[in-house]
Order: sequence, then structure tokens, then C-alpha cells
Amino acid sequence: MGQFIIKRVGVMLLTAACLTFIVFFLTNLYPNLEKLAKTQGNNRMSDAEVASWLDKHGYNQSTVKKYGEWLGVVPSRKFTTESGTTYTRCSRPDIRPEDAPDYCGLLQGNWGYSSVFKEEVSGIVSKRLGLTGYLMGAVLMVMIPMALIIGVVAGMREGTRTDRTLSTFAIATTATPEYVSGILFIVIFASSKMGLSPLFAEWGLIDSRTILKGSATSAMVDITFVNFTLPVMALALYGMGYIARMTRASMAEVMTAQYIRTARLKGVSFYNIVVKHALRNALIAPFTVIMLQIPWLLTGVVIVETMFNYKGFGWALVQAASNNDIELLLGISVVAVVVVLITQLISDIGYVFLNPRIRVN
Repeated sequence: MGQFIIKRVGVMLLTAACLTFIVFFLTNLYPNLEKLAKTQGNNRMSDAEVASWLDKHGYNQSTVKKYGEWLGVVPSRKFTTESGTTYTRCSRPDIRPEDAPDYCGLLQGNWGYSSVFKEEVSGIVSKRLGLTGYLMGAVLMVMIPMALIIGVVAGMREGTRTDRTLSTFAIATTATPEYVSGILFIVIFASSKMGLSPLFAEWGLIDSRTILKGSATSAMVDITFVNFTLPVMALALYGMGYIARMTRASMAEVMTAQYIRTARLKGVSFYNIVVKHALRNALIAPFTVIMLQIPWLLTGVVIVETMFNYKGFGWALVQAASNNDIELLLGISVVAVVVVLITQLISDIGYVFLNPRIRVN
């Protein structure tokens, strides 16, 4: 197991380097750099002035050298302004140019400086990732138990009316995008003129104008049932159906296995057959799907966070992309790549514990 993990970590590092280089190359294409120069300088800059600005700030270097500077394995290029002050990529507003280090890339813990938020990228990413972590945790706590219950019950009752009803519900949730379910939830629960809120207010069941809040901005400071339920429901509903369908298919297959039939003939109770024998093997396929939901949630929250104005990781990604904040885009990409690779590693290790027949050579 130790050698397997070491090999997997080595492959992860190589994959991360390749993926981050691809993202770096795409974000440093000339149209993006031209837009950055005009944003930081003057929107009326001529082509010659744009080229001069990019050359002074080191953007006209080869992509490999720029990637090495960003990674922290190549010293940053120095440039001098009209005032005679020498700057490097490591220069910051709170650091004197002459005190700036030569190496200040990702390996040194320097993720760059956001041109939009005027803050360190590492601070922005950690703050926004923390907010999204609360959202992801709440979604997983709701989504996984409900999906497993639906899938196990449907698989145990294969071909019955219960199976057809639950399977139809799972397909319907999977086919409904987050932005559709989010809008429906806002209309039903967070509208003072439509849905259930006017009816509940008329009956005196609620004191406020709406049952739930259509904005999750206040949840960034204080998470409550009222301001956090709708974004959690919108995300959980979409992912729940996919996990439930995989669980149902796996459970139905296991329940027809020979060892399950043998257990039934021996008089083992149905509860023990399901819990002690069938469920563990049936969870192997859903486990992979559940692990894949984590990177999906990290990037899939873009729509939901924007819709409910919850300024987390997805919201930061939208702001970075719309404002051509290259450094912030790269920082967010690194986090997304690392999360995907780590979840894949956990998924591979989990196989061994869920199924003793799987061995690592």
C-alpha cells in the first residue's frame, strides 16, 4: 500500500504540473495579456504602448520561462519604470522594490497578486474556499444519505412500484440543472408574491414575508436554516439522483448474487443480508461517484453561488474570469486540480477497504 501511494503521489504531481501548465498557457495568450495591459494601464493604449507595457512587466518572455517564474523555480525578471524604480514579479505595495526576493512563485507560497481585489491571491482563495467548504459540507451531509437510502430501497425492491417511483424521481432530479431547480425553489419558498410564502403568511404560519431567503449573502457571516437551505437544496437535488441511480443498479446486481441466495436459504434475516452482506459490495460503485461529486461541487457551485450571491470559491472564479484576473485564475485552477487528484487517490485507496478481493501489487 505504501509503494502504491508513493507512485500515485508521483503521478499526481506530474499530472498537476501538466494541467497547470495548460491553464497557464491559455490564460497567458496574447488577447488576455492585451486586455490586462489596458486594464492596468489605459484603455486607449495603442498597440505599441501595449507591447511596451507587456515587455516591461515580463509578459513577452517565453511561456516556459514565465511558467518557471510563476512556479518559483526561475528568478523573476526585473523591469524599471519611468521613475527609475526597479520592480519584479515579487514586488508588492507593502514591500519596497529593493527588498523584494528573486524567487517568489508557487513553491515559495507566493500565489501572486490579484489585479481586481488588490489582495494576495492566497488570501482570497483560502477565504473563498472556506466559505464554499461550508456549502459543500452541508450539501454532502444532505445528498449522500438521501441518495443511498433511495438507491438501496429501489435496488432491494427491483421491478416493483416502489422501484419505479424512486427511479423516476432520481432521473428527474438528475435531468434538472441547478439553475432551474434554484429558480423554482426561489419562486416557491423565497418569493413574497408567488409560491407558498404568501399563503403561509395569510394563514399566520410565518412572521416574515417569505419562508426562506432567496439570497445567501448573510450566510457568509451567520449560517441559518433560513438563509442557507435553498443553495444546499439546489446542489443536493442535482447530485442526489446520479448517486441514487448508481446505488440502485449496484444494489440490484448484488441482491441477485449467489452468496445472497445462499444466505437466504440458510435462513439469515433480510436485515442482516442487506446490511452485513449486500450493502458493502453494493457501495463500491457509488463510492466512486460520491468521490467524484467533491470536485464537481467545487466547480459546480459557480452557478449556485452566483445565483444566491454567496461569495465563495465559484463566485471568485466568475469574478476572476470576467475581469481577466490572471493570477487569481491560476490560483483557483491549482486548487481545483489538487482537489480532483486527491479525491481520485482517496477513491483508489477506498476500493481496497470496501472490497478485500482488490489487492495492490
